[in-house]
Amino acid sequence: MPPQAKTSAGPDEAAKPPVERADAVAIPPAGDLTSAAYERIEELFISMKLAPGATLRTQDLQRLTGLGRTPVHQAVRRLAAETLLDVQPRNGLRIAPIDLERERRLADLRRDMDRFVCTTAIAGMEGNERARLSHIMRRLEAERPTITLDQFNVLDKAFDMLMIQASRERFLERSLRPLKALGRRTGYLDISHVSGQQGLDETVGHHLAIMRAVLEGDVSRARAMSDELVEFGIAMLTRLERNIDPALLDISFGLEGGEGGRAM
Repeated sequence: MPPQAKTSAGPDEAAKPPVERADAVAIPPAGDLTSAAYERIEELFISMKLAPGATLRTQDLQRLTGLGRTPVHQAVRRLAAETLLDVQPRNGLRIAPIDLERERRLADLRRDMDRFVCTTAIAGMEGNERARLSHIMRRLEAERPTITLDQFNVLDKAFDMLMIQASRERFLERSLRPLKALGRRTGYLDISHVSGQQGLDETVGHHLAIMRAVLEGDVSRARAMSDELVEFGIAMLTRLERNIDPALLDISFGLEGGEGGRAM
């Protein structure tokens, strides 16, 4: 097994709210606690601090996010609608397992949606958005030799949200964003347990190719580079099928009788 890629947070840090970054784009407005709860739970989901297939309570999410019952409950409703977790009456919440076959099917949907985003974002991108994208790209280029998986995910999310914003189609945040979260979680598993730093470097390279094409206004190349990233993700799914412990895809696989395990 290759050496694991570096991550910036250890197990003891799971309970700390994620640090907000100026280049994360989707920072919630002051006072919007539901958005803050959603952002923090999504980050815990992607980094697998909420284990796939694990069960937990709303109170657990309150403790992990440092937020109250109402914003966490409202965020959970949205996450459930997006299939990132399941609400089980009288049994709490269950984090969606990693379903490799489902993600392979969703890759076709993501390919088409990403093509649409590349086309519309290039057409609609304003000056300040181009400046922000240029900033993200320069940071990714500069930090590429030493970047950790968690640091990359911050910049990757910033890029995704900026592209959705530049597309001027608000529907995409509720449709494409969950697909990105699922893919980012699977990428986290692959890089941290199978492909290591090489996989992370290849991922960075694919993203930089898309960013350059977008900034140059080359729609055809941006769409082609986006397709290559999706194909890279499909190859990653095949790699996981061959190499990963099924208990990492669904924690209940590792428990006697298949009973769901606790997330923490």
